[in-house]
Order: sequence, then structure tokens, then C-alpha cells
Amino acid sequence: MYHDSNRIGFFSLLVDVRGEKRQSSHPLADMPTILNLVDKTRDTWMSQAEFIRPNRRVVNLSRLGLLFADLDTYRIPALAGRDPEKLAASVLYFCAEEGVPAPSMLIYSGRGIQAKWLLEGTIPRQALPRWNACQRYLVDRLAHIGADLMAKDASRVLRTVETVNSKSGEVCRVVHVTNGIDGQPIRYNFEYMAEALLPAARWTIEQQRQEQSQQRATKKPFVLVPGGKADNLRGFSGRKLAWDRLEDLRKLAELRGGVVEGQRMQHLFWRLNFLLLSGATNSKQMYHEAAALARELDPQWSSRSKELMTLFSKAKAYEAGEKVSFGGKEYAPLYTPKNDTLINLFRITPEEQQRLKTIVSQAEAAERHRKREEGRRRAAGAVDRETYLETANGKLAKAQALRAEGLSVRAIAKRMGVSVMAVSRYISAP
Repeated sequence: MYHDSNRIGFFSLLVDVRGEKRQSSHPLADMPTILNLVDKTRDTWMSQAEFIRPNRRVVNLSRLGLLFADLDTYRIPALAGRDPEKLAASVLYFCAEEGVPAPSMLIYSGRGIQAKWLLEGTIPRQALPRWNACQRYLVDRLAHIGADLMAKDASRVLRTVETVNSKSGEVCRVVHVTNGIDGQPIRYNFEYMAEALLPAARWTIEQQRQEQSQQRATKKPFVLVPGGKADNLRGFSGRKLAWDRLEDLRKLAELRGGVVEGQRMQHLFWRLNFLLLSGATNSKQMYHEAAALARELDPQWSSRSKELMTLFSKAKAYEAGEKVSFGGKEYAPLYTPKNDTLINLFRITPEEQQRLKTIVSQAEAAERHRKREEGRRRAAGAVDRETYLETANGKLAKAQALRAEGLSVRAIAKRMGVSVMAVSRYISAP
């Protein structure tokens, strides 16, 4: 329903073997074979996302094809003990009560319910901050029926259909499907889901982002919006900016053909800082993500974890909602540097800045603003000054030529399709 063996990428399985969880990653092309080999008598979980490398770290995310919520309904007294079908009916009722679109399918995990909203196609890693925002909303709205607060990240694995849940002895299975008009499980457009779930529609987000971008381009460089736990527009924008800065640092390494020895820890530290600030991972997963980022920098490099201890402490403070006061303002405990700081730290050249998305100087930001405004004017029908002058001079020459032929001002105006006053200006010009 949401993985395609014809796509390029990897998926992961987690299997309980006599109390020890073993993880393996496989090419999507091998998925039919691998799933047929799964021992269905063992607890087995599967990644919900697809990845560019054979592990399920969020920094290696490739694409996502669904939204989900893992509902531990057995923890809710009013729902505990209900049979799977009645449990599914209850979940559908509560989704409707909360204004949440009906899940495409509900899967009985052996004790609780997995709710999944299938998407039309997939969304790329660039959309992860908005996907995370939708996930947070779904989990928050369904918390009262047992939504697992820890099961909302892109690297999450959920129990695989047709495998046994050893805690209950029950088999994981589909118990409800919401069909669309084509008779197939309903699929939602991601933009529709985002507008239905997020506290502000995308056009509002884009409008405010453009206004903020214009202000920064003319006044001061980009400044990272302080993080926080509130699911509002400001917090979402800050997480998106942090993710884009992580991507910029990866792009910078790509432009330079890699990261030389002596600069790897600096790259790792700041990439991990922005990853944490984006909300795409947390302190519990930090060292796993750090290992994946380190391998990306150099497959042979084993980063020293002690150098990340300060970042770990700040990540825990950030998750606790703590703030740091400086200069009369409050900031997130994680580092939120200005663009000039990053440009100087990584010695990013003007040529490299042109290939980056957010880490740019005031001059580059102003140039981008000028080009955006120029594009806007062109779209509105305006022409550049050179074209305008060529057009005006052409009209002037034509009007004067017709006048030389003896035509009246009114006749010239009619032939050229302009006003009499305009023709008078043309023929009187030197």
C-alpha cells in the first residue's frame, strides 16, 4: 500500500529472536522475497518510510507514503478488552469527533490499533518538517485513545501484518479499510492533509515566509527562529529552517567533494545540532543519528561520542521546553547561529552560497530578493527598461514616419491603436 518494490531505496525489518531484537535493511526491489521469508511466528516490525541507505536513520530518509498513529488502546480503560472490530469502530468514531480524516486502514496489532493515512504517491525528504508537524497533530488529537507519543518519527517501525504478537498471542491483521470512490483504500493528497491538520494553511505559511524573507533580505541576515514545543506557525517555521540548514551543510560537502580530515567533527556537530533543532529526532536517538552522519562524512570514521556530550545535554533541555536568556531575549538551548557565523565558520564562498538554500550573506539574500521581485513584475506583465525603451522608440519612429507621409494626428492614433495625446508626444519628440 505504501512501499513499492519498483522504487530505488531501502526498507528495514526488526525481528525478535529469543528476546533479542535484530535489525536488517534490504533493497525495496527484494521486498516481495524478504517478506515471504519472514517467520510469522516471531514478533516482526517494519519501517514505514524508505531510505537512501541500508539503515533507517532519519538523516538517510528518502521518501514517505503515509501518515500514521500507533494507538495503545489497551491502556485506556474504556477501550481495553474490546474485540478488534469494535475497537476499530471506536477509533473511527473518535477520529470523526476530533475532526481527523478517516484513516485509510486500521490494523489490529495484537493489542492496539495502527491507524494509517495513505498518501497519493510519496513525499520527499524536503517535506519532512511539514510531515512531522502533521504527525505531531495526529498524535496530540488522538492521545486520549492511547496514541503513543514516542511513535511519530519517520524512522519508526510498526508491527508487520500477519505476524504474531507474542505478548497477546494474537496475529496482526487489517480490521478496517476506508475505500475511496474507486473501491480502493482511500488515499489523501498531502497538501489536503496538511491544510486539514496544521494550525495554518500552507498559503498562509508561504505568505508569511515570503514577507519574513523580504524583511531579512533588506534589513539583516537570516536568523533561526527559536525552537519550542508549541505546534504553531512560528515553531514550524523554525524547525523547517533548521532542517534546511542541515541540508545546506550536506550540499556544501557535496560541492567540495567531501569533508577533509580535521573538519569532520565540526560538520558532524552542526549537522546534528540542526537535526535536533528540526524536531526530526530526539536525544534518545541522537547517537544513532550521529553514527549515520559520521558514516556519511567518512565510512571509515568513528566519531568520538564524548565530543557530543554537550549537545546531548542541550538536546534534553530543548525537549524539556527550557529556554536560554541572552540580551533580553529567550532562545532554545540548542545553538541557533546567524548566517554570518556559519559562513565564517565554514568559510563558505559567494559562489557556494549561490547553490545553498538558507546559509547566505546579506548580499546574496538581497540579490535573490531582487530576482524574485523582477520575476513577480514580469509575471504581472511588466517589461525590463531596455525592452521598454526599444518599444517606446519604435512607436516614436513609426509615428514620426506616418506624420512625414502627411497623415493627421488622429489618423496616426487610429492606425497605431494609441491615444491622440500619445501621438502628439511622439511627433513632438526631438
